[in-house]
Amino acid sequence: MDIKEIIKEAEARFEKTVGFFEQGLVSIRTGRANPSLVENIMVDSYGSKLPLKQLASISALGPRALLIQPWDQSTISQIEKSLSRADLGTSPVVDKNTIRVTLPSLTEEYRRKILKTLSDKAELAKVSLRKTREEGWRKIQEGFKNGEIREDDKFKGKDDLQKLIDNYSGLIDRTLEKKEEEIMEN
Repeated sequence: MDIKEIIKEAEARFEKTVGFFEQGLVSIRTGRANPSLVENIMVDSYGSKLPLKQLASISALGPRALLIQPWDQSTISQIEKSLSRADLGTSPVVDKNTIRVTLPSLTEEYRRKILKTLSDKAELAKVSLRKTREEGWRKIQEGFKNGEIREDDKFKGKDDLQKLIDNYSGLIDRTLEKKEEEIMEN
């Protein structure tokens, strides 16, 4: 295996790790109403479980309220039940053909709990980055032992992997910092 291929493969995995981390943060409540808080709640409907986003339009009515408009009015009761079971800290209110979800203000204790969860997720993402780096380094060393990679290229590859991990680790830190600010400002 060529060193450029190893680096490219590692970078693709770094991208996936950061993307997965960012996607995981989207569903964490920051105090602002965001459709992503409820869009993946599973609803028993039509004989199977479907995510809410496939059954209704979801929009923010302001900083603390969501409006859910089911496309089929017969699903309102199932949607309401699923929202009630979800850990949102509020109860949905059915208003004719829509459902309103008003989110309470975050308590200081809940904010600290969220920050701890965020920190844990960031650390897991960084562990994944480090594992990918170690895997890439192992492949480089094997290539060197097999005579496929020169010694200079081996150390350049190690440096390139480290630069990549520093870059992606910094991206995780910046994303985490931004999310923490959102949580603490509300």
